Amino acid sequence: MLGKIGDRTYRWIVVAACFLIAFTGLGFCSGTKSLYLAPITEATGLKRSVFSLSDSCRYVTTAIVNLFFGAHLARFGARKLLAAGYLCLIAFTAIYATASAAWAFCLGGVCLGMGLSWMGTAMIGHVISAWFRENRGTVMGVALAANGVGSALATQIVSPIINRPGDAFGYRKAYLLTAVLLAAIGAVILLVFREYPSGGKPAPASRSRRPSQSWSGISAQEAFHSGYFFAAVLCVFLTGMCLQSVSGIGAAHMRDMGLESAFIAGVVSLHSVTLSLAKMLVGYLHDRIFLRRTLTLCCLLSVVSIILLMCVTPGAEWVAMVYGPMMSLALPLETIILPLLAADLFGEQNFERLMGIFISASTTGFALGAPLSNLCFDLTGSYRLMLIIAALIMAGVTLAYQFILPAAGRKRAEVEARADGSGTKEVY
Repeated sequence: MLGKIGDRTYRWIVVAACFLIAFTGLGFCSGTKSLYLAPITEATGLKRSVFSLSDSCRYVTTAIVNLFFGAHLARFGARKLLAAGYLCLIAFTAIYATASAAWAFCLGGVCLGMGLSWMGTAMIGHVISAWFRENRGTVMGVALAANGVGSALATQIVSPIINRPGDAFGYRKAYLLTAVLLAAIGAVILLVFREYPSGGKPAPASRSRRPSQSWSGISAQEAFHSGYFFAAVLCVFLTGMCLQSVSGIGAAHMRDMGLESAFIAGVVSLHSVTLSLAKMLVGYLHDRIFLRRTLTLCCLLSVVSIILLMCVTPGAEWVAMVYGPMMSLALPLETIILPLLAADLFGEQNFERLMGIFISASTTGFALGAPLSNLCFDLTGSYRLMLIIAALIMAGVTLAYQFILPAAGRKRAEVEARADGSGTKEVY
């Protein structure tokens, strides 16, 4: 019956599948990770610093696997990678539900990193790009917004189980429940999932008066020989390092500055609610004002939000309330912006491979950001130095993109001019 549905209708079934992929993988497995930290370490007797090595294993694995995302996709196809991703996440939950030693939790972290590599931003970016040529940013934003929705719902489901009075190992039941949900929803997704429209090729671009954001692209070798490729990778790495470190220390810094715990919880909740909306808004802006303006806006907001966090004091709580939504508008630089950046800068020819490199660079930044911010705290007794460094770096990243994007636009015009004998309107 599903096979008789036309592509224009079926693509929304695919969007729903991508939403559920992010909802289960990113929402239930990644978004709730902090809820388990204290219960696991208290029940097993592990030090938190030792247990956190599992997160390091996760990020390192994600960075390595994403480097080969394009090759894995070409060899196995999206459906097999999705199946492998769900199996890895189920293995992660099963290991965490039974482990008591540090090495076992590290193994679970490796499984989590592999699972999210095959069913995270890279996979959703690939599938949405295959089915949508126009408005892909808006659609991708809707799909990736499931991360926040899934995290919010998962918190309400697993938190009472984890913190059940008198049950020190309640977290194990929460992980087993998550495993069951992953298996059930994964089976439904694989049943309806299609990687490409009919004919096994990406959807063609529709005719429109607006300049197309989809183009044929350049080879990987040509990209590697362009200076703006490595500059873009460096910017992605620095952005991941700065934003991950700042968002990770935000609550702790506000507490250090003397704000009350209940107020900080309200700021964190506001930030979580606005994050999903921010992804949809950023995707919509990309489709309307194109990459350069959207990227510049997000980068500038990241600088402003970091400065606001530095200015938090007990007498200026409104600053913290503004910081939450503003940081939410900057964080899409780590998610939805990455596939859009790869597609706009380098086109469709090697989109998956180059997107995988971007996501790998961002994840490497994640792995470095947290220890760097805490090192600054250990050395100075405050996170202020890290916030200053992050604000300066993001200001530099904002400036760098003003050279990178025009350089990519000129390369695109050159490629399309060779193809049809004429130039093309720059969309950056």
